[in-house]
Amino acid sequence: MNIASKWTLGLVLSGLALLALFVSADSGEAAVRTAALVVAVAAVLSVFGVLNWAFDDQQRVMLVAGQPSGSSLRAPLVTVVSPPRPGRFSRPDARLVLAFFWASFLSFAAGIPLGFWQMWTRSPVPAPFANAANYYMSLTAHGVIEGYVLTTLFAMGFGYAVIATALDRPVPGRPFAWAAFGLVLGGAAMTAITILGGDASVLYTFYPPLVAPPTFYIGLVLLFAGSWIWVAQMVVAMGAWKRAHPRAPVPLAMFAMTGGALIWAWTSVGAAVEVVFQLLPLSLHLTDTIDVGLARTLFSWTLHGIVYFWLAPAYVAYYTLLPRAAGGRLYSDAMGRWSFIFLMVFGLPVGLHHLLMDPEQASAFKFIQSVFTAAVTIPTLLTIFTIIASLEIGGRLRGAKLGRRAGLLGWVRTLPWDRPLLVAGVLSLVMLGLGGLGGVINMSYALNALVHNTAFIPAHFHLIFGGTTVIMYFAIAYEFWPALTGRMLATQRLACRQLWLWFIGMFTLTLPWHITGLVGVPRRMALFDYAEPMLGPLSPLLYLSLLGGLLLVTSSAMFLWILVRSSFHYSPPYEGGVRYAQALVPPSELPPMLNGFAVWNWVVACLMLLAYAYPLAQVALRAGGSIYVGSGG
Repeated sequence: MNIASKWTLGLVLSGLALLALFVSADSGEAAVRTAALVVAVAAVLSVFGVLNWAFDDQQRVMLVAGQPSGSSLRAPLVTVVSPPRPGRFSRPDARLVLAFFWASFLSFAAGIPLGFWQMWTRSPVPAPFANAANYYMSLTAHGVIEGYVLTTLFAMGFGYAVIATALDRPVPGRPFAWAAFGLVLGGAAMTAITILGGDASVLYTFYPPLVAPPTFYIGLVLLFAGSWIWVAQMVVAMGAWKRAHPRAPVPLAMFAMTGGALIWAWTSVGAAVEVVFQLLPLSLHLTDTIDVGLARTLFSWTLHGIVYFWLAPAYVAYYTLLPRAAGGRLYSDAMGRWSFIFLMVFGLPVGLHHLLMDPEQASAFKFIQSVFTAAVTIPTLLTIFTIIASLEIGGRLRGAKLGRRAGLLGWVRTLPWDRPLLVAGVLSLVMLGLGGLGGVINMSYALNALVHNTAFIPAHFHLIFGGTTVIMYFAIAYEFWPALTGRMLATQRLACRQLWLWFIGMFTLTLPWHITGLVGVPRRMALFDYAEPMLGPLSPLLYLSLLGGLLLVTSSAMFLWILVRSSFHYSPPYEGGVRYAQALVPPSELPPMLNGFAVWNWVVACLMLLAYAYPLAQVALRAGGSIYVGSGG
């Protein structure tokens, strides 16, 4: 059995074991357990088929196939093709992308101190302005800014950058892109001002029957509308490129980022419907009742898929930028395409696992969606395997030896650890793996009862979002900044240190949350009395978490300083462009299902109908579901 077969078998068996463990823990009924295991086996068999296809195309490029002990991987084990010319920005496109990136990172800078102040307020250290009203206003602002504004602006800017560089063509309908920028920025400003007015402390999940002023919801509608313009432009740009290049594979970066845009289009529907048809009429006094169960079910439509929208730029960078930063090639183009397809298919129709403790929905639908949520581990495992294999290719090509004396991981030392993108990519994968394990607990019907509404929940999503996602946003900015500004990055060494500091700070912040959450410390509590016998012994962990927050604030300031210095102070000129990684075996032709999303949109539509038709009808049609709110807040 060659090394690829061993990796494949290990991946399949690990996925099967994970799903079997999940089902065994969550069901005492033999029939339900058997049915769920059948689903699990089908899922892992599909992974096996995908891996088999990818490996069959690349048997001759196995990392150790035919290599004598002690040799380096300098033999021609990759398909030799001329590297594509670097993608360059036109001045109008560069200005457009920079506008989105700057707006994104300035909003990020506004949200970070709010998060630190919340940690300060919850810690034993006395904090200024500490009271419940300020805490929940800060919590709402922090969540909306980082969860909606930062991510939407960055994803849009990165999508336009991919069009300009991967497709090597101008952004289509540039005036529409600027209009989208204005809508998102104007909506974000309107929502933020409303929050700071003190009357919109409804958190980023809206939480009816809490009601905010109309400007809060109108601002969100504007943000959604601007982002949908971007989705349309991504689809149009990909379609135009395919018409100009019939039968040619769409560049992986464009295929993947269009997939991320479609994930956002699908997942934003739930929150948009809730805002437009429930919350905004209530806020405008057009009604005085609201069905909270329906509202929470609609938001669950959004609550899980939005995570993959956040992660989409990070995954694109994993597959198309990181292998080249490591000095090698992408292990498999096909795996990258399947990963995004699986994120779309498995990651969208599973939001009810966020409502496991809610009474409105039937347990059967919660359990079914929990089982399907486990399938989201498939693209995660595919990504971790593919990127580690790509990094090993880079290490071997850089001179790492093969054989027992070199060690199994001897190639790690040869990687270019002075490259910010490599540092961020490796640290991000570490946080993705560990954060994903927390997600397995959250999606478990039984284990969720232990951690529900505790500090464990923000620990998990901060490790995935603040850790895995945001650190890759930093790295993407460092990678694209020279091509956007025409200046070299001011200092790569400081950039690497900034990324390490962010990684250390994120673990220092979230590890105490995981621990305190497991012993029952609640989330979203404004103030704690550490004189209480149960809370007092936990105070050292809160000090540690506060230190983590301080490290993150410091790292954020370093990041912004590097960007400002690289943009406005003297740096050597840069005349190159953006180069994307090539696959070991670049595809010359692909089946339609791996070169577009028409089939997969129909699959998602069917799955969303199966997942949500009955649960939504159940809560919408039941008698007495609405509650009286009065004047609308």
